[in-house]
Amino acid sequence: MKSQTAEDIRSAAEMEFSIEDTWDSKPVTHDPVKIRFSPGDGGLKMEVCAPFFNDPAAPPGPPGQPFPGLWDYEVVESFFLNSSTEQYLEVEVCPHGQHLVLLLNGKHNAFMQQLPLVFSACITGSSWKGEALLPWSFFPPGVNKMNSYAIHGLGAERTYEALYPVPPEDLLPGQGPDFHRLEYFQPFSLQSIMGEGWVQPESDLWKGVRK
Repeated sequence: MKSQTAEDIRSAAEMEFSIEDTWDSKPVTHDPVKIRFSPGDGGLKMEVCAPFFNDPAAPPGPPGQPFPGLWDYEVVESFFLNSSTEQYLEVEVCPHGQHLVLLLNGKHNAFMQQLPLVFSACITGSSWKGEALLPWSFFPPGVNKMNSYAIHGLGAERTYEALYPVPPEDLLPGQGPDFHRLEYFQPFSLQSIMGEGWVQPESDLWKGVRK
């Protein structure tokens, strides 16, 4: 693997995204969830700054640990995709400190989940912040697209928000949210954060995984 030069390190940057729409392209009615990606020690640092709804209540699991089914709670998610192989990483984080990491080989096809993650969250009044370090071993080879999401609420008030939503012209009667609509993911380059000379490390977790 090519080593990172001083010039590469200087060219490293951060990228920030704001989730301003629901999954079906309607504007959100609160301050947007913000997600920032920047270089981390051995991985990609993911920082979340979001409104805190406390709806639903905290998952019944210890903070700092994986929690299966976290998507049923208040959560922010980011997906990192190789659009050619449809291999992708899904990362979910919760204001109460729980998290969930899934590796998927094809749409909805998780072959590994509940991986350990260094993640911390802090709630302050009506907002929360979280920080996670996503090891390079989690990422499939050739990541070139991404999407991010936020969910809160219960029952009929459950709200699904997307950085890159389904366009209005593509909506069908009775259609519901599906965060695994990979065709709506948009271009994303790890090199734009890590520096143009950076090369994504190989991952033992993805070795031998075939579509």
